[in-house]
Amino acid sequence: MNQPRVSIVLRSFNEGWALHGTLDALKAQAYGNWELIAFDSGSSDGSVEILREFGPAHFIQMLPHEYKPGRVLNQGMRLAQGDRVIFLNADATPQGPDWLGPLVEALDDPKVAAVYGRQIPRPDCEAAFARDYTDRFSTKPGEAEAKGPFFSMVSSGLRRDAWVIRGFREDMQYSEDDEYTRWCRDHGFRVAYRPESVVMHSHNYTPRQAYKRCFGESWALAAVSSERDRKPTIARSLLLGWTREVAGDLAYCIRANRLRQFPSTARIRFQQRLGRLHGHQAGWQMHRADRVL
Repeated sequence: MNQPRVSIVLRSFNEGWALHGTLDALKAQAYGNWELIAFDSGSSDGSVEILREFGPAHFIQMLPHEYKPGRVLNQGMRLAQGDRVIFLNADATPQGPDWLGPLVEALDDPKVAAVYGRQIPRPDCEAAFARDYTDRFSTKPGEAEAKGPFFSMVSSGLRRDAWVIRGFREDMQYSEDDEYTRWCRDHGFRVAYRPESVVMHSHNYTPRQAYKRCFGESWALAAVSSERDRKPTIARSLLLGWTREVAGDLAYCIRANRLRQFPSTARIRFQQRLGRLHGHQAGWQMHRADRVL
């Protein structure tokens, strides 16, 4: 079978613990016509040596403070030989030899600007985050799309002809993938989901880390939020949302026999909600009221 050339863009930062497994999984893919473009943003754990030994077509190194997500993604697109460009995080390990093929196949449709695959949590993933991965990444495309617009660059792909029209914003430190695919949908492109393309990937955050991440994401997305989202209330956005999420976490912990982790999920959910509220309020003031961006 004639396989078009595909470019895989890998981003890493101190993920040597996962790199061997991820790179071995790439070598085992049934779809074999691909090149690797690797970016490392200042790893000090041996990741650089692992990547050099693998021999990527391009290997770009930078310092941590130089890393800007949109800039790196755009540079990866420019370096890629293929018209179908696949993105993979270093700590997202493909599960089986058929991770790559479904992503490439989805991009054969000229109406599909972007595609993303399923993520399953690692065995050590805490209950709150494990539930998020399970709920967000359905085994059926229709179920995932019914939950509303969503995209994740962790395991994904783009068509070059769509990206050429408009690439990633380079002034966003968070949510650059969400913002880009919103633009795609607004301009008549589709964003596809392929649950048969699976990676193992998850993160555990402390409550403080959860707050910081949610603050940053909401701050960035305030730049593209609709007018009706201008003033989220404490009652609706924080208290009601937190109560609803905690109830869902309790049901999940009961089903998964993880009740001992339930108290920590309540703390994490509160900090996530608080971070989103504060981030949106600060972001709206920055992006909309002052017109800085």
